[in-house]
Amino acid sequence: MNISIPARFSIEDLRARARAHLSAELPADAFDPAFAPSRGDHVLNAPAPDAQAVANARPAAVLAPIVARPDGPTVLLTLRASSLRSHSGQVAFPGGKIDEGETPLAAALREAQEEIGLDPGAVEPLGWLDPYLTGTGYRIMPLVGIVEPPLALALNPAEVEDVFEAPLSFLMNEANHQRHAREWQGGLRHFYAMPWRERYIWGATAGILRNLYERLYS
Repeated sequence: MNISIPARFSIEDLRARARAHLSAELPADAFDPAFAPSRGDHVLNAPAPDAQAVANARPAAVLAPIVARPDGPTVLLTLRASSLRSHSGQVAFPGGKIDEGETPLAAALREAQEEIGLDPGAVEPLGWLDPYLTGTGYRIMPLVGIVEPPLALALNPAEVEDVFEAPLSFLMNEANHQRHAREWQGGLRHFYAMPWRERYIWGATAGILRNLYERLYS
């Protein structure tokens, strides 16, 4: 059976767009405590983060895995375990804090292996999105990479409850980029949300996906 995939959402086109618009290296000031990332939860909220919040943000890295499915690329996402102390039950990319002396690339691949059993050798890194500052105090470095199926995953139940794939074509369609708001710490916080079937993709994860859209498909 021949499946027609829109050319703009083929893996070949994704690679070409990544070569043109993503950097193989993080910007030199990515870890500078005086550098305030232009991307983050603050984009849809005022005021902008103060210098102290920027300086205290903890470095982290995530992997945005694009699965090269024959009927169209998908984005692999996790559902965080409900037992976790922070962001429990939320949709996320595999990732976490960068250890002392570790590179963001190594951290993103290590965390993906620890959380979902993804072999680092199975990931083809495409490049980096912009550093993303979260309202919970993390400076996230998002790495985009391609993974060829079949996937041999092994979930760590202490961290991940489930994994799922959402079509890249859905996530890269601006019509699906909703703006929602919730009460948080006594104020109203605005954020991107991209509900996919029964999965509620929102917050930093949706914000990073929005950055992918703006860098490659807008």
